[in-house]
Amino acid sequence: MSSIANKSLFNRIDGVTLWLYIALVLVGIVAVFSVEYRSTDISVFMMSKSHMKQSMWLLISLFTGMIIIFTDSKFFSSVAFLSYAICLFLLLITIFFGVPMKGSHSWLSIAGIRFQPGEVGKIFTSLALARYLSLQEVNFKRTKDRLVGLAIAIVPAILIILQNETGLALVYFSFILVMYREGLPNGILIAIFAMGFLTVSTLLLSHLTMFILITVITIALALLLRYTLKRDATARIILIGSFVFALLFSQLIIPFAFKNVLKNYQIERIYTMLGQDVPVEYQKASENGDGKKKDTGYNVRQSMIAIGSGGLWGKGYLNGTSTKNSFVPEQNTDFIFCSIGEQFGFLGSLLVIALYLSLILRIVHLAERQRSDFSRVYGYCVAAVLFFHFAINLSMTIGLAPVIGITLPFISYGGTSLLSFSILIFILIRLDTERNLMIH
Repeated sequence: MSSIANKSLFNRIDGVTLWLYIALVLVGIVAVFSVEYRSTDISVFMMSKSHMKQSMWLLISLFTGMIIIFTDSKFFSSVAFLSYAICLFLLLITIFFGVPMKGSHSWLSIAGIRFQPGEVGKIFTSLALARYLSLQEVNFKRTKDRLVGLAIAIVPAILIILQNETGLALVYFSFILVMYREGLPNGILIAIFAMGFLTVSTLLLSHLTMFILITVITIALALLLRYTLKRDATARIILIGSFVFALLFSQLIIPFAFKNVLKNYQIERIYTMLGQDVPVEYQKASENGDGKKKDTGYNVRQSMIAIGSGGLWGKGYLNGTSTKNSFVPEQNTDFIFCSIGEQFGFLGSLLVIALYLSLILRIVHLAERQRSDFSRVYGYCVAAVLFFHFAINLSMTIGLAPVIGITLPFISYGGTSLLSFSILIFILIRLDTERNLMIH
């Protein structure tokens, strides 16, 4: 410990995390360049091109990272709640004054600078949750403290949903994984998976079939747990309550949400993922008023074609047919991974996946070696956010998840996204430099 404490600040920086981060960003710039490159381009250094803009954002991110490295590590815990409050304020005013873009109002323009408060909010929510769970008076075994922790994560998500940016809002639910590490009961995770199973079953089966299925499962549980139910009134209440909730959820809540809350394209994306046509009861008139049904599965099909055509070795850099001919919309953002799969094949895709998994596992390692509760929880927040983005984006590109606008960290084009993920990483690196020197 003393030898580590005597090292200079730069010698205490975790080089593995830093180099994995830089490798992924460089892969992103190379991929973005391949998407926009045309043989008629005058120069590769055209500032109007996305890869040059992304390169500038990398320099800004590294400069910001240097500032973070030289910042007193106590600063991040001391401003956690204040920054979170500012984040909620920005999210709130974005609902009313947000700049319309691709059907949402999640962008805010201040002094000519346009950014997504929801992207930046992941940093502040991570800090606030880490600060709260590290307070001495907080006992995460108490229901009240668990509810407060859940509220810290979910309130920003609700505000982002009101901006019609559902995909970004879902990222905030990844913080539940952090709370599970800090002592959230297994029953919560079981309930979450049960809700997912109930939702998918409701979308695939008829109302009558769902009623029979729920009833049969409830009766089977009652028979298996009959001795417990005889002795424990609470168990009886939970079983009956679960039965009533499951019926209301499948027969009323899901149909109401699909008929009155979700947009037409959202419904079509969900059913496309499930490999089903939208039922007649959920079909709505075309939102663009031209009476034409939009092919919502086009992006995913073209993405899968591009990845599959890459084979084992890929077609070679700048030789991707789908990439060169812009067959996949949003290919430099949401579907950037398909350009990697087409040009570098299965092996290249596997290498990128390995880089991501190595970074996430390294972050978990950094989190576990912290002596400070604040630093440990924050590390897990970073790992959870990165894992959610990575898993959902890859699932989108191969048709295993609906297209919900989740970017691939460090690789997808986007200045706000790159800067936000970079700040998340550099704060963790800074906290890790003092893991043996102080406790927040």
